[in-house]
Amino acid sequence: MAVEKVPKKVVKTALKAAKAMGNGFYGVDLKESGERVVIIEVNDNPSIDMGVEDLHAGQMLYQQIMSSMLRQLDELNGR
Repeated sequence: MAVEKVPKKVVKTALKAAKAMGNGFYGVDLKESGERVVIIEVNDNPSIDMGVEDLHAGQMLYQQIMSSMLRQLDELNGR
């Protein structure tokens, strides 16, 4: 599903779970049932499968991930 089509409450819950873990790269597994969104697990080493996670964003997904990691490394190194 394209990110812009994900229900806002699902994105909000996923971001809240990831932020609780700290500043890093996390995969958040959720279940939606009616009006409820439940966190199943938070993965600190998430897989990104070609043809699955990148189905809608394509190469831009990888560029966004790498840009975020580079920005964090630059901040750590005072750049």
